[in-house]
Amino acid sequence: MKLNSLLLASALLALSVSSIAKAQQNAARPSITGISHLTLFADDITKSKEFYASLLGWDPIPASGTQSGIRFYANHAQYVELVTPATPGGANRLDSVGFSTSNAEALRKYLGANGVDVPKAVTVEKNGDRSFLVRDPEGNKVSFVQESNHPPRAPKSVSEEASNHIMHAGYMVRDRAALDHFYKDLLGFHLYWQGGNPDTQINWVMMQVPNGTDWIEYMLLLPASPSRAQLGSADHLAPGVTSVAELQARLEKRGWKPADNKNPQVLGVDGKMQLDLHDPDGTRVEFMEFKPVKEACCSAITGVHPSPTPGW
Repeated sequence: MKLNSLLLASALLALSVSSIAKAQQNAARPSITGISHLTLFADDITKSKEFYASLLGWDPIPASGTQSGIRFYANHAQYVELVTPATPGGANRLDSVGFSTSNAEALRKYLGANGVDVPKAVTVEKNGDRSFLVRDPEGNKVSFVQESNHPPRAPKSVSEEASNHIMHAGYMVRDRAALDHFYKDLLGFHLYWQGGNPDTQINWVMMQVPNGTDWIEYMLLLPASPSRAQLGSADHLAPGVTSVAELQARLEKRGWKPADNKNPQVLGVDGKMQLDLHDPDGTRVEFMEFKPVKEACCSAITGVHPSPTPGW
């Protein structure tokens, strides 16, 4: 009799544990609304400040997290953070990519319940932001940030800053299926566009956040051992602009000059005009128009186009 009771109790306990695990896996995923930031390695932060603050016009603010660095804000919630690498001169200049979420703690629990290795608790920064860091299937660092109610900053005019919206970030990807499981299956990202050059192959896959218009771009088909220049081109950020022609005029007024006998304005195979700059460490800053000017190659754009950030 006692044995049967113990077996029944064990069965009920196992059923309870299974039900709890299933409930956690099926729990509603908090919203993921866009790109929060990119953290990049900079060998000379003073030199980089000239690029991000003076040329791009983004507000420099000391970082409030555990790393000692500086942030350059494109708007009230999006920024590029520069930190000093442990060893200067490395090929990899990308430390991590961050996304904004409505509830960092709930998202941490959701990912943990679905097999992702998560920290034991979220980190609360000095400015009140709550965040946590995980690694994607290829080991890249990805953070999720729940922004606190920061005091509003004074709005800036278009002439003051090169862009007020970082609309996508990209990095090297080897295994698309593995990344799709992470971004698509678990986090709810969906395809915005994919294509390549030539159009018979897929070099770039744009996966849009589930609750916004920003996206992450898989940079596929890189060499087995890419150079620093190749990594700097693949691991990039893309601020959005209404017109790259207007952008070029503003940059030239600040002393920037395009290469001789070369038009810096390029029509991408996705149908959007773009203009590429590189920061002092070689990271590509791909200014891209929000809307295409012609039909995209290779596949249709299936997501909603981003737009300028309406205010600060």
